[in-house]
Amino acid sequence: MKWLAGRARIWTRRGLILVLRVSRLVAIGIRQIRPGVRFLWRSLLRRWRRSLEFRTVLTTLLLAVTSFAIVGAYLSNQIANNLFQERLAQAESESRYNVKQVQDTFDGAQVTDQSSVITLVYDTLTAVEGRGSVIQRRYVFEAVPEQTKPRNRWVESRASDQLTVRVIPPELRKAVQDGGKQQFWASMEFPVGNEDRPGIAVGNKVTFNGTMYELYLIYDLNTAQKTLDEIQNVLWAGGAALVLMIGAIAWYVTRNVVSPVSHAAVVSEKLAAGQLQERMVVKGEDEVARLGASFNHMAASLQEQITQLATLSQMQQRFVSDVSHELRTPLTTVRMAAEVLFDAREDFDPMNKRSAELLYNQVERFQSLLSDLLEISRFDAGAAILDAEPQDIFQVLGHVMEGAAPVAAEYGSDVRLNARDKAIVVEMDSRRIDRILRNLLLNALEHGEGRPVHISVAANQDAVAVAVRDHGIGMSQAEAARVFDRFWRADPARARTTGGSGLGLSIAAEDTKLHNGWLQAWGRKGAGSNFRLTLPLRQGGTILKSPLQLEPADIDLPDTGIEHQLLVLDPGPGSDTSGTHGYSADPELPPSTPGGKE
Repeated sequence: MKWLAGRARIWTRRGLILVLRVSRLVAIGIRQIRPGVRFLWRSLLRRWRRSLEFRTVLTTLLLAVTSFAIVGAYLSNQIANNLFQERLAQAESESRYNVKQVQDTFDGAQVTDQSSVITLVYDTLTAVEGRGSVIQRRYVFEAVPEQTKPRNRWVESRASDQLTVRVIPPELRKAVQDGGKQQFWASMEFPVGNEDRPGIAVGNKVTFNGTMYELYLIYDLNTAQKTLDEIQNVLWAGGAALVLMIGAIAWYVTRNVVSPVSHAAVVSEKLAAGQLQERMVVKGEDEVARLGASFNHMAASLQEQITQLATLSQMQQRFVSDVSHELRTPLTTVRMAAEVLFDAREDFDPMNKRSAELLYNQVERFQSLLSDLLEISRFDAGAAILDAEPQDIFQVLGHVMEGAAPVAAEYGSDVRLNARDKAIVVEMDSRRIDRILRNLLLNALEHGEGRPVHISVAANQDAVAVAVRDHGIGMSQAEAARVFDRFWRADPARARTTGGSGLGLSIAAEDTKLHNGWLQAWGRKGAGSNFRLTLPLRQGGTILKSPLQLEPADIDLPDTGIEHQLLVLDPGPGSDTSGTHGYSADPELPPSTPGGKE
C-alpha cells in the first residue's frame, strides 16, 4: 500500500508538471498570436476607413448573408414543419387502422394455454409491425401497471428490434394510461444500432383476456430527416453561391463606379501637391465621364489662375526687391543731408528747425521700412540662412529689455520677467531671435496703455517658450488670426508713434519658421494680448507641446516651492531709464505663470 501511495504521489506530481507546461505553452502561443490578430484587425479597420470600395462590398456581403440566413432559416423551418405534419397525419391514420385490427384479432381469439397466447400475440404484433406505406414502423407492447382485477397474464411485454418501454416518453405513457380508448402521440428518439433516430410514437390501449395493454407504434422519421438535411444543404449551398455571386457583382459594379472617384482623389492630391499638369482619364459619355471632364476643366482653370498669380507674385517680389535696392543709394544721400540739417537745427528759425526734425525722423522711418522690405525680399527669394549656435536665451532677453527701456519709460510701463530657470541654452540664430523678441516687446509697450508688461519663460525636454503679455487694448480672435499678415493693422486710423513699418510681425513669423518654431497670438478686447514664441531646444528638433499656454489664465508662475527669478525694469520717477535692472523679489507679483497646456 505504501508503494502504491508513493507511486500515486509521483504520478500526481508529474501530471501537475505536465499541466503547467501545457498551460505555459498555451500562454506563449496566445501571446505570439495576439500581435498578429491585432495587426489584422487594425488593417481591416484602416481598410474600412480608407476604402469606399472595400466598405461597400463588405457591407453588401454582410447584408446578403444576413438576408439569406433569415430566409433560409424560415424556409427550412417551414419545410421541416410541413414534412412532420404530413408524417404525423399518416402515422395517426395507420395507427388507428392497425390498432383496430389488433383489437379485433384479440377479441376473436379462442386460446386458453400459454403457448397459444404467446404465439397469437407474437404473430399479431409482427403483422402489425410490417412496413408502413412510407414510414418504417416498430412497436412496443406493455401491460398497464397496477390493474385492479387482472387475469393471469401470460404476456407482460413485447417489443421489436430489442426496444424497451423506456424509449417511450413518460408523458406519453401517462396520457395513454389515463386516457381510456383515445389515441395519443409524441415526438421521440429511439436507438437503432449505433445511432439515435427521430420518430413519432403513437399510443393506444388494447385488451386481451381481460388484461389492459399499452400498444405503441413507433414510426421512423429517419428518411424524412435525410430529406430535410438534403434540402437544407441545397439551401445553404445555393445561398453561399448566391452570396459569392452578389459579392462579385457588387465588387464589379462598385469598382466601375468607385475607380473614377479614386482616380479623382489621387489626381486631387497631386494637384494639391503642386503637380498642376495632372488630369483625369475620361472615357465614355456617362455621369462619371462628365464629372471627369468638369474636373479636368476646373484643374485647367486653376492651373491657369495659379500660374498667373505665381507670375504676378514673382513680379511683385522682384519689383519690391529691385526698388528696395535702388532706393538704398538715394536714401543714404538723403539721410546724410537730413543728419546735417538735424545737427544744425539750433541755428534755424523755429519753423525750419521743426522741419529739420520732421525730415530726420521720417528719413529714419523710411530707412527702417526699406530694411524690412529688403529682409522680406530675402525671405521671398529663399535666400534667408539660419546661423544657429548654442546660446542662453536670457542673454538675448536681457539685451532686448535694455534696448526697450527708453520706450518703456516713455509709456510709463513696467517690464517684468518671470522664469523658473537661471539659464536655458537654445540652438538659435541670436540675431533673429533678438529681432523677434524686440518686436514683440515694443508692440506690447505701444499697445499696453502704460500698464505692466510681463515676459514669461519656461522650458520642457523639447522646447523653450517665451510669452509677452500686455494688458492694453487687446484684439479680437479675427484680428489675432491676421496679425502676422504684411502691412496689416487692427486700426488703420490709429497713429503709429514708434515708427513701425507694418512688417515687423511678418518678419518675426518668417524668422520663427526658419527655426522650425511656433509664433502665436492671443487677444481679447480690453484684456490685452499675449504673444508666445516656442522654439526647439536643438536645431532641427520637433515641438510636441509648448511649455506655456497661449491663453493666459494668469501672468504668474505656479507656486512649486522653487525659488523664482524676477527681473524688473522700473522706469518710474527717480530711476535710471538707461536700462538699470536687477534681480529682486516683488511683493506685488504672486509666484505663478501660465504653463502646461496648449
